[in-house]
Amino acid sequence: RIQASNIEDEKILEMFNVIHGRIRSMSLLYEMLYKSRDMARIDLSEYIKGLTTHLFSMYRAKGRLVSLKLNVKDVYLDAKRAIPCGLIITELVSNSLKHAFPNGKKGEISVEMFSDRGKKFSLVIRDTGRGFPEELDFHETESLGMQLVTGLVDQINGTIKLNRAKGTEFKIVF
Repeated sequence: RIQASNIEDEKILEMFNVIHGRIRSMSLLYEMLYKSRDMARIDLSEYIKGLTTHLFSMYRAKGRLVSLKLNVKDVYLDAKRAIPCGLIITELVSNSLKHAFPNGKKGEISVEMFSDRGKKFSLVIRDTGRGFPEELDFHETESLGMQLVTGLVDQINGTIKLNRAKGTEFKIVF
C-alpha cells in the first residue's frame, strides 16, 4: 500500500490495484489453509468477508457511499474450488467498485453464496450501479478480468449468467 500511495498515474495505479487484489485473494486463502485443520473444508464466509473488506479498503469505497452486503452461511469448499471462487469474487467486486458507481454515486454491492446440500453451489455477485454495458458481451470481451472470470468458471465446471436489470448481477452455478 505504501508503494501505491506514491503512484501518480491513474492507469498505473489501477493496474497496481488489480494485481494487488489478485495476490491478496490468494494469500488470504493460503492464510486460512495454514490455520485450518481440514484443507478439504474451507469456511467461505470468513474468506469472503476478509476478501471483500480488503477490496473495499483498497478501492477506498467506504468514503464513496457504497455499502457491502454479504450472505454466505455454512458454505465450505475444498481449496481446488475455493481459489477460483476467490479470484472470481475479486474480479467482479473490483469491477463493480471501479465502474458501477461513477462520480460518488451511492449504491450497494452484494455477495451471496449458498449450497444445495453440498451438491451444487451458487455464487451471486450484484451491484445497484449503472449496469453492465448492453453493447458488451462478457464472453467475448478484451478485458483480461472478464476473460479470467469465464476461464475460472470453466475450471470449476460451472455456468455463468448475467442479469443487467437494476444494475449488474452475475450468477455462477457449479
